[in-house]
Amino acid sequence: MHPTTSTHSAHINASDSPSTPVLVLQDLTVQRGDFPLCEGVMLQLYTGDICHLIGANGTGKTTLLMQLAGLLPLLEGKVLYRGQNSLPIAPVYVSHQLGIHPSLTVKQNLSFLLNLYGIEPSNAQIEAALDWVGLSGFENMGSNQLSAGQTRRVTLARLYLMTPQHTPLWLLDEPFTALDVAMVARLQQQLNSFVNAGGAVLMTSHQPVEVANKQLDLSGYLPSYSGSDDLDSDDNFASYAYDDDHYDPNNQGTL
Repeated sequence: MHPTTSTHSAHINASDSPSTPVLVLQDLTVQRGDFPLCEGVMLQLYTGDICHLIGANGTGKTTLLMQLAGLLPLLEGKVLYRGQNSLPIAPVYVSHQLGIHPSLTVKQNLSFLLNLYGIEPSNAQIEAALDWVGLSGFENMGSNQLSAGQTRRVTLARLYLMTPQHTPLWLLDEPFTALDVAMVARLQQQLNSFVNAGGAVLMTSHQPVEVANKQLDLSGYLPSYSGSDDLDSDDNFASYAYDDDHYDPNNQGTL
């Protein structure tokens, strides 16, 4: 059984596209410490792909994204970016667990996040990005005055100005959490624009991802000794630390 499925015929195999895959996972182990959550994970993402990463609680969805972002080590398996072992510039990783610096203003935080990818935003670009996430006029507000939902929007605002030329891969962990329907629609439109321009996206979401053309289900890669009892007990301590499975979006509010 191959848990990776696609609703589109394009981009499934290397032969379907003349381009090199943006991301390839070969027999990857998703682990925390020495404890494997999934084994033998396989995936190919090509330009134009938006892959919805799913799986039962505790299968390591957030852990996998953190491994690909370079925040956790890869112990077994192989990851290729554009056919190489690493990207010249790291993928964009957006997570509810990675906040912004409370002592900086909204503008300063957004500028810093963009500077990491060589973008020196003008005041007009900052204003446009914040307007896109519904934070127009918040430029000079201290970030410690923002609600959790507003803080999340600041982390998403960078996506408005980023293109595949800055980095071809976005790793998004529950990006729709705490967003209203209109903002979810704008974000999905931005995802489409990014991949149509040459990028690829791997993302988790408890909500439907209408623009996704691929799906990777980590439940199909559980170690042979794993079962529901393992996921609900032995791995719970790690899920609180890393995964989104015990994250309550109601605590964030909706703006």
